[in-house]
Amino acid sequence: MKTLVFAFSILWGTALLAQDSIRLNKKDGGFKFTLLNEHKATAVKNQHKSGTCWSYSTLSFFESELMRMGKGEHDLSEMFIVRNTYKGKAEQYVRMHGHVNFAAGGAFHDVVNVIRKYGILPQEAYPGNPEFQDKPVHNEMDAVLSAFVAAVVKNPNGKLTDKWKRAFDAVLDVYLGPVAASFLYQGKSYSPSSYRDALGINPDDYIEISSFSHHPFYKPFALEVPDNWSWDLVYNVPLEDLGKITDHALQNGYTVAWASDISEKYFSYGNGVAYVPVKEYDEMSKEEKESMFNTAPDAERKITQELRQQGFDNYTTEDDHGMHITGMAKDQKGNLYYVVKNSWGTDRNECGGYLYASRNFMLYKTTCIMVHKKALPKDIAKKLGL
Repeated sequence: MKTLVFAFSILWGTALLAQDSIRLNKKDGGFKFTLLNEHKATAVKNQHKSGTCWSYSTLSFFESELMRMGKGEHDLSEMFIVRNTYKGKAEQYVRMHGHVNFAAGGAFHDVVNVIRKYGILPQEAYPGNPEFQDKPVHNEMDAVLSAFVAAVVKNPNGKLTDKWKRAFDAVLDVYLGPVAASFLYQGKSYSPSSYRDALGINPDDYIEISSFSHHPFYKPFALEVPDNWSWDLVYNVPLEDLGKITDHALQNGYTVAWASDISEKYFSYGNGVAYVPVKEYDEMSKEEKESMFNTAPDAERKITQELRQQGFDNYTTEDDHGMHITGMAKDQKGNLYYVVKNSWGTDRNECGGYLYASRNFMLYKTTCIMVHKKALPKDIAKKLGL
């Protein structure tokens, strides 16, 4: 897919200096970026008061996939995915007598698994927002659902019935709305599964990839993060290959779903930048802290497999957030960055809801990525047996 400079300029609004295609992280910011490539993406959405970044980022990825496949622009329903994932979490939680994570978070494969099992809906057919609201507000719903399954596993009658599943569905109906068996879309009648098939989405075309040395490379493993409640497998590759896969995908017309830790001070959505300074934040002077995003970027810390593993093992790298990588750019010193679409609306930074993440940050803080199998370099695909 060719670079879409015009579309990118619309998305980035005030961050664009049209005369020479230089993008700033913010007005008077110290980071200046030159776009290398950028692929079609739908409008930035807002997950608002919900822990559903995993659904927003993955569906943003699939919306870009549909455009790459020549299927046109579609707005897919995040809450259809959330609803059906909650059902799966509840069943797993009850089967495990409460000894598994039950929370609002999720993973890329949750979306793929729902699409495979149930299908998908357009947003207009299932907005799934609370009554009288146009954005997700899930705090009460999350609390009610958690209390519900906790009560079920206490097994007050001494023997469970299947009534709890119907009652759980009824709670989802109240908060998100019931799902119709069929719906009209662009003059045609569909079910969720027939809509999936009409779009041409094949869940088996997509894989998740990570890089941790406590498991063998080029083999699948269950990523040990709380939101992997279903114990799905990801492929494990060396750190160098994680970078190669990401770059190869973006250089060949594909986008990348990205799960990452964002708890570090050097991830700043408000400043539109994530990078890895040589010094840890706690070791910086007051002046260095204040200038982190206002001056030209300094050299970054060297990222190794050992450093990455250490971060995962000591809990400084956790599975915080899902985003969508749509392109590549270079800063004024020639360092590679990724163009990242977020799901926090468009008014919390000057990049129109996007940010720039350095390649070093991605290599250090990624928990996993998801790509189309054909986006893999051939030599890596062969090593993975794909």
